[in-house]
Amino acid sequence: MKKIYYLKTCDTCKRILKNIDLNGFELQDIKSKPLKVSELEELYKLSGSYDALFSKLAKKYKELDLKNHQISEEEMKNFILEEYTFLKRPVIVNEDKIFIGSGKKNLELLYADLGIK
Repeated sequence: MKKIYYLKTCDTCKRILKNIDLNGFELQDIKSKPLKVSELEELYKLSGSYDALFSKLAKKYKELDLKNHQISEEEMKNFILEEYTFLKRPVIVNEDKIFIGSGKKNLELLYADLGIK
């Protein structure tokens, strides 16, 4: 599977996608086409945790004061399914590898995997 979960209004996502040859990738804007349970479970299998997929930078994270609460993996899963902004983005699946977010190290690994210099 070659798929990219992103937000089309996100400047960071746009910048990263501009650097990638998108041929062969399926693109899914998570706002207009929210994640299905099966899709999120597949991302979980590849990443090993919902915490890795969960964005603590989401406005709702602050609004709900989640930093002051212990939230379980199951709760993270439910938050991601209920509100697209809780998914760290972009999430790029290249066959059996997953790249989550826009961190420098993650992007270096992604670009190396895709043969981008």
